[in-house]
Amino acid sequence: MNTQNQLNQNENLKQLIKKIPKTDLHVHLDGSIRLKTLIDIAQKEKIELPCYTVDGMNELVFKDDYQNLEEYLKTFGYSCAVMQNPDNIERIAYEMAQDNQLEGVRYIEVRFAPQLHINKNMDMETVISSVNKGLLRAQNEFNQRPEIVSGAEPPFYYGIIVSALRSFGGYSEYYANFIKSLLYSDMKTLTGICSLELARGAVKIRDELGIPIVGFDLAGAEKGNPAKDHRQAFQYAHQNFMAKTVHAGEAYGPPSIFQAITELYAERLGHGYFLFDTTKFEDNRIQDKQEYIKKLCQYIADRRVTIEVCLTSNLQTNPSLKKIEDHSFKKMVEQKLSTTICTDNRTVSKTTVTDEVLLALRSFDITIKNLKNIIVYGFKRSFFQDSYIEKRKYVRQCIDYYEKIVQNTVLQD
Repeated sequence: MNTQNQLNQNENLKQLIKKIPKTDLHVHLDGSIRLKTLIDIAQKEKIELPCYTVDGMNELVFKDDYQNLEEYLKTFGYSCAVMQNPDNIERIAYEMAQDNQLEGVRYIEVRFAPQLHINKNMDMETVISSVNKGLLRAQNEFNQRPEIVSGAEPPFYYGIIVSALRSFGGYSEYYANFIKSLLYSDMKTLTGICSLELARGAVKIRDELGIPIVGFDLAGAEKGNPAKDHRQAFQYAHQNFMAKTVHAGEAYGPPSIFQAITELYAERLGHGYFLFDTTKFEDNRIQDKQEYIKKLCQYIADRRVTIEVCLTSNLQTNPSLKKIEDHSFKKMVEQKLSTTICTDNRTVSKTTVTDEVLLALRSFDITIKNLKNIIVYGFKRSFFQDSYIEKRKYVRQCIDYYEKIVQNTVLQD
């Protein structure tokens, strides 16, 4: 095949992936701000940035590669700085939804930590309401299109996931005041209390305002910050019928994943990259690590715990991962685990859902059937806000539309 034919095939594949209905179940709002918007707000509000051009920010802050997860997470300091009033937050949420719609994403679950945006002018309700206003406006505009109204194409929907953080410092007004108010508690106790307060607030706002807060998450660096410190918060979410997802296996191994599932009731796992890694065990009591991993995978498979795979993000934050072909996603597919492809952070990782799906297709042995299963898992394992009956109808509509696009593409070829 000559180079031009290869280019044409690559472009055709990209257009196909862009057209098919997709989901993003793991995408951080503060990691997905349009750089032009970040710079625009910073200039208007006199917020200091390393530079005020897109190219400059890409070179100095939003890099192609990061030394580790901790360096990757530092980028959020700049995005959070421009998310400290309702109008900015609404704008950022609206634009993020639009960016997804432009590439054929029909369902997103946007996650963020409201604690990082609470200040003297905004309480938790205002923060979450502002995000919801932006997402709802984008949803309503999109769903007024003739092809959506007629039922020819599936509509766009969204859910909100609030993220508790494994650790915190005085990098937000809310946290600073929290620490001052509880002078006699150690940091582990403080993070647990803060997570519980978030869970209580999320449930109350969901129930009283009808905002689609569909899930509760735990994010942040795993090292030295075990999931069990937040057990009480997840117990509260669990008792109030709020779905749970946990960042686990992103920097630590199988025991961290097991803890997320068994102690925090996680129905989905964020990343799960180190699921198969025998070197990521801190508990010396586990003698047969391979057997432990085998049983853990069986446990995950039996319960259809879905792994939110973020390929580019993992490549950027894990120095040990030299090439994407060595990513554990390969074993996940081989073992037929429930997986869904996500972006993590569109801006920080300079990616889209389309890019991530293409990366998976080009790097792993994924058949057409495998691809359909992975795409459909995103819809089926979503924390969809409506009734189960309505969710089934929506999933069916998305599957039918997927098959129609693929069939039309085959016929054209």
